[in-house]
Amino acid sequence: MSGKLKGKGGLEGYLEAFKRFQNGAGGPSWLRDVRQAAIQRSAELGFPTVRDEHWKFTNLAPLAKKTFRAASGGGKITLDDVAPFVFRGQESARLVFVNGRYVEELSDPCAQPGGVIACSLAQSLGTHKELVEQHLAKHLDYERDFFAVLNTAFMADGGFVYVPARALVQRPIHLVFGTTKTSSPVVTHPRNLIMVGEAAEAAIVEEYVSLGGDEYFTNAVSELVVDEGAVLEHYRVERESERAYNIGTVRVQQGRGSNVTCHGVFLGGALVRNNMHPVLAGEGAECVLNGVFMPRGRQHIDNFMWVEHASPHCGSRQYYNGILDDKASGVFSGRIIVHKDAQKTDAKQTNRNLLLSDEAQMDSKPQLEIYADDVKCTHGATIGQLDDEAIFYLRSRGIAAETARTLLLFGFAAENLERMREEPIRRYVEDLVTGRLPRGEILKKLS
Repeated sequence: MSGKLKGKGGLEGYLEAFKRFQNGAGGPSWLRDVRQAAIQRSAELGFPTVRDEHWKFTNLAPLAKKTFRAASGGGKITLDDVAPFVFRGQESARLVFVNGRYVEELSDPCAQPGGVIACSLAQSLGTHKELVEQHLAKHLDYERDFFAVLNTAFMADGGFVYVPARALVQRPIHLVFGTTKTSSPVVTHPRNLIMVGEAAEAAIVEEYVSLGGDEYFTNAVSELVVDEGAVLEHYRVERESERAYNIGTVRVQQGRGSNVTCHGVFLGGALVRNNMHPVLAGEGAECVLNGVFMPRGRQHIDNFMWVEHASPHCGSRQYYNGILDDKASGVFSGRIIVHKDAQKTDAKQTNRNLLLSDEAQMDSKPQLEIYADDVKCTHGATIGQLDDEAIFYLRSRGIAAETARTLLLFGFAAENLERMREEPIRRYVEDLVTGRLPRGEILKKLS
């Protein structure tokens, strides 16, 4: 893909660039057909605006007006540059993507027992083409999700993970996506396909970082296909440049009795959209969406949850906590849809937010859409400030005011972090959150 990505509604440039991309992208004929259908659908949908209900609280005009070009090459990145993105205390399989492309010399796929495969999507098109064709782009929301469809049109590389039936991923698989410093803003469309077979278990981390890049656009999509009885713990960590744009979509298709937990930690970006769309398609499936977002300055972070209960006896939980400072803004829009046949559904949604300044703004919109008559569904949201009584309590025991505030803020975020079962990953994320807190260095001294 090359050329400018700018025009009416932010769309014409993408349509023009697609012609050049499709001519040079290659790939099997079925994939070219998928891309062509996707670009046509994106033209039909058009660039979202605040008039669209799903984008009511997020103004995309700043993104639509930007001019982006295709990222090219991996840049001059060394192992030292990716060293900060390594989990302490546990070896992990690491796949590194720079400017949207897999870089073998920076990666360490780590052979694992049981036939587990971790490679780039571009590689898998040649080595595992039947698996890719079976699931790639088969479950996305083509009716509403403009950015996921746009990603499908331009998809070329990303992570490919296949965990066969009854296999156990012994080393977490870490997908690192970084953007380097470029002469002008660039766009990438990472595409991840993750398949976990029957009764298998896996832990997978996606991390989006800056490798010197400042202003750029990451439009990522991950498709998670989790078979009967499988267990998946999925993490998405976003800590890019505070001038970057990140639109990320995670689409989960769950089989009977499967258990999926999706953790999100969102710290960077000028404008970030976190789209989560699990479909509990098999009876007895369980899903947890758990996240922390911490915008500051003039950052805007939008969390859009779309949980579909399509079968009976399924359970879902949503726990999202936000800490907003300065003139930052945040959104939590959570919708639980219980289809007609999804009797005995048990669903709960909770969004809690702390505003650290008078100028920070939070919009929370929990929703229930229920078509079954034997269900248990609840939702709730709170927006407030730190508890003065709690601060007073800590100060009365000799703790300085700034330390008390920092401890309470970390405790607020820790409610979500404690749900992360993989200890090395949890410690890694705790360090990121601590560093993000006002006066977070206090906690590091106390630890």
